[in-house]
Amino acid sequence: MKSTFTKRYEWFCEVLVNARRSKGLTQVQVAAALGTPQSYVSKYESGERRLDVVEFIAVAAALNEDPLELLRQIIS
Repeated sequence: MKSTFTKRYEWFCEVLVNARRSKGLTQVQVAAALGTPQSYVSKYESGERRLDVVEFIAVAAALNEDPLELLRQIIS
């Protein structure tokens, strides 16, 4: 089976981790804002779980980030 963990997706995960850390938030705090367990945040940050676009927008909102700005970081 082909891996879906590309370099670009790895960078996507790093952007989300950096956004969370720059806000001084823990995974527990983000998970609480999302209404999910902490393991949900851990899994998408590590790439173990892929986010769809709706989930990504919810994560951006929990981080108080503009989803388009996060995407610009990934694209550039």
